[in-house]
Amino acid sequence: MDNKNNKVYIIAELSANHNNDYNLAVKTIEAMASSGADAVKVQTYTPDSLTLDVDNEYFGPRKEGLWKGRRPYELFEEAAMPYEWQPKLKKVANDLGMEFFSSPFDLHGVDFLENEVGVPRYKIASLEITDIPLIEYTASKGKPIIISTGVAELADIELAVHSCRKVGNNDITLLKCTSEYPAPFDMANLLTIPNLKETFNVKVGVSDHTMGSTIPIVSVALGATVVEKHFILDRSLGGPDSAFSMEPNEFADMVQGVREAEEALGKVSYEVSEKSKLRRRSLFVAKDIKKGEVITEEHVRSVRPGHGMHPKYLNDIIGKIANSNAKKGTPLHLY
Repeated sequence: MDNKNNKVYIIAELSANHNNDYNLAVKTIEAMASSGADAVKVQTYTPDSLTLDVDNEYFGPRKEGLWKGRRPYELFEEAAMPYEWQPKLKKVANDLGMEFFSSPFDLHGVDFLENEVGVPRYKIASLEITDIPLIEYTASKGKPIIISTGVAELADIELAVHSCRKVGNNDITLLKCTSEYPAPFDMANLLTIPNLKETFNVKVGVSDHTMGSTIPIVSVALGATVVEKHFILDRSLGGPDSAFSMEPNEFADMVQGVREAEEALGKVSYEVSEKSKLRRRSLFVAKDIKKGEVITEEHVRSVRPGHGMHPKYLNDIIGKIANSNAKKGTPLHLY
């Protein structure tokens, strides 16, 4: 990402954790900034962007999972963020030094974000990866585009990436995602991250629904440049996404772990400082040596520190005639 200092771009996902309370949304964004997030992401939709207001076998109450017993239309009515909030929340985020962007779920949402909000980038959610008209239209705006791959087979990802490039957008980031809420660790398959980068020649990252910081930190070690996590002020507030969202102190701990991980990655280097070299083994006089004496194994040992000859010369030294006196405990140099 075009993030300051090329650091990992950490996204705090507000999602439905505003609980239809504008002031709560503002307080949550303020907490995101305090916790170290680089960006706030929201979702731009109405219930009709995602589903139909019908009660039948396809659109009736869910039979399993976190939202069991809830009709999708009703769930999305509760979770949707009012459009009129979004320009104001963008200003709040920007004033706090964070980017503000969104996931659109229909073409109207893209137009709104482009013309009324002015977002710097877009995100395509996992379940929308097969909506090629939406991807093409979003990508055609020429902004960086992030795509989650939580329910995508390889062919789906190929088509989504091709659709972006088809309209001239090559600023693509693919996020490894497990679309379970919360997600189990054994479904993360994070080795997919470097494979996505190699296969599609794109930037890569992770959108994580597990509890804790393990997945983001490991992802960064595998090459992720983007980390996305759901954020909530307090899980006890409830709401559709509360169960798999991070509280501020947890998010701050994750940010610290990610920053430490990227710092630890550093660069490919085999350099050793002169100071460190002096901590290695070298050849020292272990028994007083007199000039003209034959040097034996009793006279020389490989020990720390590294002020003497390299230990590789030990066998060359044994059997040589000493050309000067040498006291025990002094570095051995060429004779």
